Amino acid sequence: MSHQHTHGLDRTRGRRALGAVLALTATYTVVEFVGGLATDSLALLADAGHMLGDTATVTLALFASWLAARPATAQRSFGYRRAEILAALANGAALVAVAIWIFVEAIERFSSPPKILAGWVLVVAGIGLLVNLLAAKILAGAAGESLNVRAAYRHVLADLAASGGVIAAALVVLATGWRYADPLAGMAIGLLVLASSWTILRDSVSILLESTPAGIDAHDVGLRMAEVEGVAEVHDLHIWTITSGFPALSAHVLVRQDDDCHARRRALEAILADEFGLHHTTLQVEHVAEGQPVQITPLHRPDD
Repeated sequence: MSHQHTHGLDRTRGRRALGAVLALTATYTVVEFVGGLATDSLALLADAGHMLGDTATVTLALFASWLAARPATAQRSFGYRRAEILAALANGAALVAVAIWIFVEAIERFSSPPKILAGWVLVVAGIGLLVNLLAAKILAGAAGESLNVRAAYRHVLADLAASGGVIAAALVVLATGWRYADPLAGMAIGLLVLASSWTILRDSVSILLESTPAGIDAHDVGLRMAEVEGVAEVHDLHIWTITSGFPALSAHVLVRQDDDCHARRRALEAILADEFGLHHTTLQVEHVAEGQPVQITPLHRPDD
C-alpha cells in the first residue's frame, strides 16, 4: 500500500493577492454605494452590490485559505482543505442572490426610470474601471492556485465588464437623455453576475460530490494501469479532488504470483504521477490468489 502525501500546496501568494484585492474592493464598494444613492443610478447600485459580493468573497476566501493552512489532525486527516470549496460554494450562491435583486430592481425601474446624475455616474464608474483593472492584475498571477482565488478573479473580471457597462449607460444618458439605459445596464450586470456564479457553483459542487477531476479520464487511467507489465487486475478505482489542485486516487491492484508487489506499486505510482499528474495515490497491491485466472478486467465507460 502506498500513501504519497503532497499536502503542502503553497497558498501564500494567493493569500497576499486576496489581501490586496480586499483592501481595494472594500474601499471602492463604499464609494460606489454612496455614489449610486447620490446619483439614483441602478447601474451603479448594481455594480456596488456586485462589489459587495466581491468583498464578501475575498474575505471568505482569505478565512478559508487560513483554515486550509492549518495542519491535519487524527480526526481530520486532510486538515481543513475542503473549507476552500465550501467558501467557493457560498460565494456562488451569494452571486445568485445578488443577481436576483438586480433583476427585481431593474424591472421596477423600467416602469418609471428615474432621472440620474449621469456625469457623476461616469466619474464613479471610471474610478471603478481603474480599481477593477488593478485588482484583476493582482489576482491574475495567482488565479490558478485555488478555486477560491479563481472565484475571486472571476468576480473581478465580471466587475470590470460591469464598470464598462455603467460607463456606456452614463454616456448614452448624457448624449441622448434616454433614461432606460441605466436599468438596461443594471440588467446586463445582473446577467454577468449570474454567469460568473455558474462556473463557481459547478466546480465546487463537482468537488464536493467527489467527481473525477476535469481533464482526467478515469477510464484511460484504469486502462493504463492495467497495461503495466505484471498487473493482472485493477478494480475499486476512485479518482477525486480533495481541494483545488489536489487530486487523489485509490485502487486495488492484483499482480501475478511471481511478481514483486512493491516494484509494481512503484511503477504504477510513477506512471500516475508522470502521465496523469496524480501524486497522491493509495494503492492496495496484492498477488492473485492461487488458482485464480490471470486476466485484465475490462473497464467500461459509463455510456458503453
